[in-house]
Amino acid sequence: MWSILLMGLGGLLIGGGISFIQQKKPRWLIIAFFVLAAMALVAAFLFTFDAK
Repeated sequence: MWSILLMGLGGLLIGGGISFIQQKKPRWLIIAFFVLAAMALVAAFLFTFDAK
């Protein structure tokens, strides 16, 4: 269940990062969104294989 929620969060963060690129927002904000998205997707991956 947590992995599905984290994958959804990662998708939303990636969409936000792409949106910020199109809006010409500061680069640090875009990088922060993509880093958080990557962390959410890695956590979802780890939760998936941790389930027994």
